[in-house]
Amino acid sequence: MPLNTPHILIIGLVWPEPNSTGASQRIMEYIALFHAHDWSITFACPAAKNEASTALDKLGVLTQEIALNCSSFDDFMGDLKPSIVLFDRFMMEEQFGWRVAKACPDALRILETIDLHCLREARHQAFKVGKPFSPDMLNNDVALREIAAIYRSDLSIIISSYEYELLQTHFGIYKHLLHLCPFMLEAANRETLPSFEQRAHFISIGNFRHAPNWDAVLQLKQSIWPLIRKQLPKAELHVYGAYTPPKATALHNPKEGFLIKDRAEHVQDVMSNARVHLAPLRFGAGLKTKLADAMRFGTPSVTTNIGAEGMTNGLDWAGSIEDEPEAFADAAVALYQDNIAWQQAQSYGYNIVSSWFNQADNQQKLWQKISKLQENLAAHRQQNFIGQMLNHHHHKSTEFMSRWIETKNK
Repeated sequence: MPLNTPHILIIGLVWPEPNSTGASQRIMEYIALFHAHDWSITFACPAAKNEASTALDKLGVLTQEIALNCSSFDDFMGDLKPSIVLFDRFMMEEQFGWRVAKACPDALRILETIDLHCLREARHQAFKVGKPFSPDMLNNDVALREIAAIYRSDLSIIISSYEYELLQTHFGIYKHLLHLCPFMLEAANRETLPSFEQRAHFISIGNFRHAPNWDAVLQLKQSIWPLIRKQLPKAELHVYGAYTPPKATALHNPKEGFLIKDRAEHVQDVMSNARVHLAPLRFGAGLKTKLADAMRFGTPSVTTNIGAEGMTNGLDWAGSIEDEPEAFADAAVALYQDNIAWQQAQSYGYNIVSSWFNQADNQQKLWQKISKLQENLAAHRQQNFIGQMLNHHHHKSTEFMSRWIETKNK
């Protein structure tokens, strides 16, 4: 590593699997951003790797396995001395934030929320009991942890405009502690993508371990796909998802055209060859990577208001938005059969990617925010008294507990 090369440490909840999860794709966006500015990057993680994990070393990223509740991390930080530490979700800030602050107090601490977990949890619980979601449900145990982590961090990056406003209006988070940064996507080469006539069938995609995705698959199987097949008897739905459990495999039925396909190794290939993408999401949070991928690769989508939340910045949706199964199925069939409407939806998707998810624009805005904070970090922290207070008490209580666990483990 050249002398004086700035260094960022990313502490990941898991090792990135961009072909499996949207959260991992988000981490790869940060790696691309800091690479573009010639920073050295170290990715550290307490989880185990698997065969789907990206070979970060081939991308020039240093990697380090780290342990929870272990003082070896303190020595690691002392040797690394990063200028910035990025926490992948609030759980990593809880575990390692106090150690980072103690070992490298001048390092800028950034929290990537991925999505608001308290919002996701509240919507899931409302769905389970059959009640409409209301903001008062947000004040749950997850929120107490997540909002505290936001205050303790120097900056929290929020991917969804809905969540960006929610943090300010419902939780009263100061705007200077937040930065709205949607996807940072490079547009696909439109000229190489298949046309309407060259495409066939429907597609649905998403990690089966993610509860909103699994519920969407059940919605398709039980309520929506039978309605579509009634109008399009020869149509097929190709359902892709990482970590396919037996309960998903059991839904595979070629006679019904309902095909469980497991992990999509190359999302562009499967998405760009499908005619219409289906995402009947009934709960969840954040931005939906699958919907952004569909737009990038020219595949119109039918989704719900939850699915489209925060995705457009007021632009026209790339397909249809319907919450009821009958209307959802009718919209999917209409889009599948109408070349003109399909091309219009495709162009709307391209507009969203080139403006709201524009890689160069969003990278530049984020970089300017980070650079400004680095130049004025002491003053910035002085404006965040709640964060100072939470850091003071969290560091003491968490350090005591962590030291006790470490001693017990010995």
